[in-house]
Amino acid sequence: MKIRFSIALSMLVGTVLGGAAIQALHAQAKPPVYMVAINELTDPVRYAKEYVPPAQQSVKDHGGEYIAAGPGTPVAGNLPRGAVVILRWDSMEALERWRNSPEFQAALKIGEKYAKFNIVAVNGLK
Repeated sequence: MKIRFSIALSMLVGTVLGGAAIQALHAQAKPPVYMVAINELTDPVRYAKEYVPPAQQSVKDHGGEYIAAGPGTPVAGNLPRGAVVILRWDSMEALERWRNSPEFQAALKIGEKYAKFNIVAVNGLK
């Protein structure tokens, strides 16, 4: 009888500790941050040729991930028309490090000759 009780108690304690560990890990995980840009292009050819390659490289070098890119389809409201880019970052701090990096700032100077940038960042839910 004592052995059965010890086994049952051990299983119960293990289950509780495992559940607590999982809860602690989930609480520590931060959701990603998404950046959405709608770029109003004044010179699409030069934008694609001169701005896009160094901008994309800077995103990759700083841990960003492209989720979507291309012409947007208006659904509602008065949004600007242009190229839409959605990037995923591990945190707002990671996005800010990229945005302030010398590599991206150099690309941005080029891009501002050929586009107006409309950018917003939002926290992901999971």
